[in-house]
Amino acid sequence: MKWKSASGVLCDRRMPLNLKGKFYRTAIRSAMLYGTECWAVKHQHVHKMGVAKMRMLRWRCGLTRKDKIRNEWVGHVQRRPTDAPVRRCDYGTEGPSTKNPLAFKWYNADEEILGKKMKEWMRFSVAFWHTFRGTGGDPFGAPTKNWPWEDGTNSVAMAKRRMRANFQFINKLGVDRWCFHDRDIAPDGKTLEESNKNLDEVVALAKELQGTKIRPLWGTAQLFLHPRYMHGGATSPEVGVYAYAAAQVKKAIEVTHYLGGENYVFWGGREGYQSLLNTDMGRELDHLARFLEAAVAYKKKIGFNGTLLIEPKPQEPTKHQYDWDAATSANFLRKYGLIGALCTGYDLFIECNHATLSGHSCYHELETARLNGLLGNVDANTGDPQTGWDTDQFLTDIAEATLVMHSVVKNGGIAPGGFNFDAKLRRESTDVEDLFIAHISGMDTLARGLRNVAKLIEDGSLPELVRKRYESFDTEIGALIEAGKADFEYLEKKAIGWGEPRVPSSKQELAEMLFQSSYILPIWDGLECLSYLVYDSVYAAFEP
Repeated sequence: MKWKSASGVLCDRRMPLNLKGKFYRTAIRSAMLYGTECWAVKHQHVHKMGVAKMRMLRWRCGLTRKDKIRNEWVGHVQRRPTDAPVRRCDYGTEGPSTKNPLAFKWYNADEEILGKKMKEWMRFSVAFWHTFRGTGGDPFGAPTKNWPWEDGTNSVAMAKRRMRANFQFINKLGVDRWCFHDRDIAPDGKTLEESNKNLDEVVALAKELQGTKIRPLWGTAQLFLHPRYMHGGATSPEVGVYAYAAAQVKKAIEVTHYLGGENYVFWGGREGYQSLLNTDMGRELDHLARFLEAAVAYKKKIGFNGTLLIEPKPQEPTKHQYDWDAATSANFLRKYGLIGALCTGYDLFIECNHATLSGHSCYHELETARLNGLLGNVDANTGDPQTGWDTDQFLTDIAEATLVMHSVVKNGGIAPGGFNFDAKLRRESTDVEDLFIAHISGMDTLARGLRNVAKLIEDGSLPELVRKRYESFDTEIGALIEAGKADFEYLEKKAIGWGEPRVPSSKQELAEMLFQSSYILPIWDGLECLSYLVYDSVYAAFEP
């Protein structure tokens, strides 16, 4: 392509910006990237692209070597406005090609994608219990973690040291939310009063440390570890345990509200049964519903406007939990009137590892919650396909992350919920650095998933495939069916008149191919970003 011919479009003031953008995408970018799929890419090629990118950035800023401005500063130069014909390529830190394990590759908090900043789509939160209470112990082995802030006790003083470490970690990671169990941040006392006093003391420090920019995504009460809860809390057959659980939840809601929390979570690890032979399931379900009703009443009484969340899980530690999966939980909430404006109550908190334990994919659970209008929060973890229990690993699967973000985008986001990492380091990972690497990897994976979704939506091929699959319902009779106005007699007449229906292909393999084509690969993204920078720089040079 001759530059003089192209510049007649790109540099003409009379040409609309949208037209210039389309011309660039269809002509210039494709010409620049022509044949790259056949390149044998080496490290020297990646280095040359990085050098060329930096030279163009310096040129655009009007800098030469005589100015003695370091490349690190130039790399953070502000890109063109978001309404420019070319989207921005700034990844905020070192970009996808970096080898630095402590740098974000795909996550850029303030970058706008699909009309929102990335941090608004994600709303990342650090989970206190796995990050600062995870020991590396398992049923077959002793703890392996020896964190420098630990002194070997479970005292209030030690709890304060952990809390200070928590906020140092949050600030270094660059997130503004955290989440907690009451008994993980403060030790259990000999009495309920002593436990509450311990919690108040630690929460006061947390309030001071979090300042005005950090707040809890959610809080919750730990109703599963202590022996008193061996039969459950809200579903215990002992009324004294039920009352104790209510008192503990009351206090946990209060401190969540005091810290400015946006949600409160119920995870019923012991709310279920080991055997139906000695269980009155109907009575236990009724008791659980009364418990959740009381929580709604109390949050209104104290002015807590946060959302109440139910976290489904099928089993472990109990044989069967009553909130088995999203569909079961939605049915329970609907049966007892815990959904809707009158309740101002409950949404669902979907954990990916719990989804696989219930025999579903995380995408299935997210879509089930979304279609019921109940998608409130996502726990971004995963399990091991070779292990049949809740391993709580950080999500690093790009395909899974893309599906997760696809559901979140279709939901329009999940605020006031967000993404928390109920994920722990592997038993063999024992360095403090590993905590940062794990969180950065998890955040980058979801950020890359969001970028893939944006590319999928921009392309439009997959949504169009789905639309065409159901286009027979985009007819007069289809509209009658969907409006509930087509009875069986009417449909029988239509079936007789039409004869044997033609059943088209589902095109599943094509759908999978289109989905996989949305993956943004580091080398391709570097080439595409380079072409954007070429155009961005040339275009800026010819602007009046």
